[in-house]
Amino acid sequence: MFHSLIQKRRSIRRYSEEKVEKEKIDMLVEAALRSPSSRGFNPWSFIVVTEKGLLEALSRAKPHGSSFLRDASLGFVICADRDISDVWVEDASIATIFIQLAAESLGLGSCWIQIRKRMHDKTKSAQSYISEILNIPGTLNVESMIAVGYPDEKKSPHKKETLQYEKVYQNAFGQHYRPFS
Repeated sequence: MFHSLIQKRRSIRRYSEEKVEKEKIDMLVEAALRSPSSRGFNPWSFIVVTEKGLLEALSRAKPHGSSFLRDASLGFVICADRDISDVWVEDASIATIFIQLAAESLGLGSCWIQIRKRMHDKTKSAQSYISEILNIPGTLNVESMIAVGYPDEKKSPHKKETLQYEKVYQNAFGQHYRPFS
């Protein structure tokens, strides 16, 4: 089941107007809270965004790569406290992909929106912009956002022959891995 899930998952940037049901939102939240965390520190916090006006505002977090959030019926903002864990970036990233894989398993589309180290404009970071909108305290860093909704586009899975096996090595760098099939 997991293998078929990752084979078909694609980043979806166009969404129908259908709302994501509360039960499915609850399942996405549970997936986020079950994500692994280094030493069990769980430095992350999640903001579930369903209000259309907030989704619209968040879609302007950076000049490129966030506008599609405007048309999603659901957004997640993934934050973490760097004072709790020195690997907060990794923990927040794992939680982000857990949400995305759970969304795929529920028939929802999603797309990651990178926020950390991105700018809103020439003077303000995307993190500062988002933090102001959502009242995020200064102790939390915004790692990413995820647009979630019912897909309004179909994308074919990536073909196995397009996977970059040339970047996989076995036992030492330079010794190329050879897949069985």
